[in-house]
Amino acid sequence: MMTSYTAATPQTESAVTSPNMTSPDPGALPELKALLEAADPRSLPVSAAELAGLAAALGGFAAPPRRERDGAEAEPAGGDPAPGAVAERAERVGAVFLLLLHKLEDAGRHKTPAPRRVLGHAFVFAVTHKEKRPWTTARSRAVAREVLQRLVRTAGCESVQEFLQGKEEDEEGGFGAVMDVLKPELTKDTWKCNPASKDVFSWSLFHLGRPWLCPHLGRVLPPALLLSDDFQEENKVLGVRCLHHIVLNVPGAELCQFNRAQVVFHALYNHLYSREAPLIQAVLLCLLDLLPVLERSQRHQSQGRETTSHWDQVLQLVLTHMEGEHRLALRRVYTGTLPAFVTRLGILIVRHLKRLERVILGYLEVSDGPEEKARLGILETLQCTIQHAWPRMPCRLPVLLKALLRLLWDVHTDQGPTPEPVRAALLHGATQCLILLDHCCQGQVKVLLEGVHSSCEENRVRECLRKVQEST
Repeated sequence: MMTSYTAATPQTESAVTSPNMTSPDPGALPELKALLEAADPRSLPVSAAELAGLAAALGGFAAPPRRERDGAEAEPAGGDPAPGAVAERAERVGAVFLLLLHKLEDAGRHKTPAPRRVLGHAFVFAVTHKEKRPWTTARSRAVAREVLQRLVRTAGCESVQEFLQGKEEDEEGGFGAVMDVLKPELTKDTWKCNPASKDVFSWSLFHLGRPWLCPHLGRVLPPALLLSDDFQEENKVLGVRCLHHIVLNVPGAELCQFNRAQVVFHALYNHLYSREAPLIQAVLLCLLDLLPVLERSQRHQSQGRETTSHWDQVLQLVLTHMEGEHRLALRRVYTGTLPAFVTRLGILIVRHLKRLERVILGYLEVSDGPEEKARLGILETLQCTIQHAWPRMPCRLPVLLKALLRLLWDVHTDQGPTPEPVRAALLHGATQCLILLDHCCQGQVKVLLEGVHSSCEENRVRECLRKVQEST
């Protein structure tokens, strides 16, 4: 139970605020600061509810200019919304917060715990202003960081993470109080009105891990889905990162309750039609961790009946997009995650071999710049494919052998700016593919390369072919 403080005197209570206040009188801040300085920490002159109202009013007074739902800045209702004015207000409010937290810290030494609601408002204020934003200055950021440090100390914690999650696994941390403060700002109709809400939410979420996040799943999943469903790429990527953090830090059984995991899957799957590389990368990384959860749930529900695999569904769409993709940024993103999909499917990758072969051949032909991330990724994909689908490789040997030999020659003769370590990595990757092909084709590669090795006059290519000939 929250320990209540003694009732306020009428003069003090009117000078400070009431719990229902949304914006304090700016002129009252010096008087309020003087009252707090004179207050005895053992008997603060207001109740816990009034302290929470005071903290809420202070946070509202220093909040960034609100925006309309379409993202345009709203007209100010009295008061200057300019970033400089907001930063100045934040400095003044931060000074009051510091004094209030100092008094609460002193009260804590007399067995009077600080109200969590007050700490929640102070936390939201500090995170709103501690980073470089249009509404902050160096001075306001310094004050906000000091407030955050003081808040952690007032709560008796060693770090922000400990404050949010609690000292013990069964102890209620401050994350619930923070989400209570943020809840009105994270609805479908309000989350864009306050430009700091998404940053405070995501920053707090990323500091809460397993097992402390699970009890808050119902609170954090809807805002993450809202962010990911926005039309702006920046918000989509942030929302997907929030969903990924939730997937990693919530047990699969909890995630699958009420079809939550399926909802997240559909939200991510729709993003696979995007043309933005950062979003595609975030989505694919999240899917790699979400799909095993769905697979276990699907296996349990199907009870032996064959069902469509989410892995197959995702890989089929990815390969379809890869086949006609010409943008190098997207090609690099796709090839960066493709080996993981092939490895996870194992022998079942044979379902996609025709399209996968076309993708591999097409990507091996095209250089993607000095770092060659796409070609290195597709070589790794080919190695995984040969290892898992080796019974299907002999019939594809002529096509794959020709493509790998062409790659060896192209890399050797390329006069572009490709660094030497990258060239060596490409030659090594192609050589390993040839060795794997030889193993699963019962030595046919060695036989076919005998004439090539004897007639080749380029030392680097000859060295690669020698390694294949000498492999066992």
